[in-house]
Amino acid sequence: MKTPRALLRRLAGQRGQALIETALTLPIVLVISISIFEFGRALQVWQLLTNAAREGARVAVLPGATQPAVKQRVLDYMAAGGLQNSAANQINVQSNAQIIMSGNPVSASQITISYPFTFMLLNPVMQLIAPGSAVGRPLTMTASALMRNEAP
Repeated sequence: MKTPRALLRRLAGQRGQALIETALTLPIVLVISISIFEFGRALQVWQLLTNAAREGARVAVLPGATQPAVKQRVLDYMAAGGLQNSAANQINVQSNAQIIMSGNPVSASQITISYPFTFMLLNPVMQLIAPGSAVGRPLTMTASALMRNEAP
């Protein structure tokens, strides 16, 4: 029969083992969790940019639409979605694009938005784990929409 002292020693060893296992697995679980949140946020921003480009294209195809009006509609949509107006000079409006529909060339408008996306948590965490790592660095997201122009 084991003495209480030997039993206590065994339990203390198990607690130490659990602590070491937790210390080894917790950073991995945290990096995976942060990555899931960050890439979810990146997907949301990309979807918002796509919708902003569509909104700009809807304005651009109207007769008499001006480039400042199109850019302002895109910026308003982005601001409503919580994105900063730092992309004001990264909105490209092309009003006279040519597309082929049913074998005939028609006039179209194309809106292209480039937006600098920065990871809020992933970059600092990855710099702690692997200094100099490219994972989590800022990236440029691009969204585009093409619509046929309305007849004047």
